[in-house]
Amino acid sequence: MIMTVREVQDSILKIKKEKKICILAHAYQSQDIWEVADYIGDSFGLSQMASQAEADTILMCGVRFMAETVKILSPEKKVILANPSAGCPMAEQMDFDIMEQLKSEMSDYTVAAYINTTAELKQLCDVCVTSSSAVKIIRNIDNDKILFIPDCNLGDWIAKQVPEKHIELVRGGCPTHLRINQRDIDKARKLYPEALMLVHPECHPSVVAQADFVGSTTEIMDYAAKGKNSSYIIGTENSIVEHLQFSCPDKKFIPLSKDCVCHNMKATTLIDVYNCVCGTGGEEILMSDTLIENSRKCIDEMLRLGK
Repeated sequence: MIMTVREVQDSILKIKKEKKICILAHAYQSQDIWEVADYIGDSFGLSQMASQAEADTILMCGVRFMAETVKILSPEKKVILANPSAGCPMAEQMDFDIMEQLKSEMSDYTVAAYINTTAELKQLCDVCVTSSSAVKIIRNIDNDKILFIPDCNLGDWIAKQVPEKHIELVRGGCPTHLRINQRDIDKARKLYPEALMLVHPECHPSVVAQADFVGSTTEIMDYAAKGKNSSYIIGTENSIVEHLQFSCPDKKFIPLSKDCVCHNMKATTLIDVYNCVCGTGGEEILMSDTLIENSRKCIDEMLRLGK
């Protein structure tokens, strides 16, 4: 039987209500998934929403480290990753043993980790940050020596905002945002001179330096929605352009690069969500009590420093 998008969505909405399933959708998910989600946002914000949700089962439409973070904050709940193949190259690019050695060699440094890291790696970190909270958190750390992992582009942006800290970076980053280059900027500025350019700090420093606004995905969307300008060039994952077109049809949104697409985020489809609520898809995230306890410490420290 062939089903339309609307029919699949209606089935998901009905089943999730019957089974008391809470659906989380990261901002980079497609519009059809957004429309069946209970909460939409960035990775850590979704985890916080999940911990407050009444549902005992949480379905994460995102990538693996996000589902892990949900489990860390809500260990008593059943957490399902909608598409088991959806990973994050940035989160997975650092080796645990190498990081352990690096931490030993730099024992006088506070290790700050972007939330985009695996649960295993979080065990070795002193504090976590999100792209929106990073500057405040780093500034509040009671140590002038910071080792920041794994995104050197976000780390570079933070270092420029907090020059009073000595921040050491490791070579790593988001391959999706690194696809944006100077040619993209030159082309967009020429075609849309009246538009403001909004970019994510995961972009290369040379791109960030030319932006009219730099912020997290949520901050970019908020800035564009509330701003008085009629057109915006969006320098982050291209699904954000689509979402802004739906939410602000009176404004014009242009992708800074047509190649800024996260294939891991796009791995999750509406049918994946349908199969999960039907009980025939996805992967339950299972973590030991020790891993949950050890990986949560850096998140709790982020919450403490962010107050």
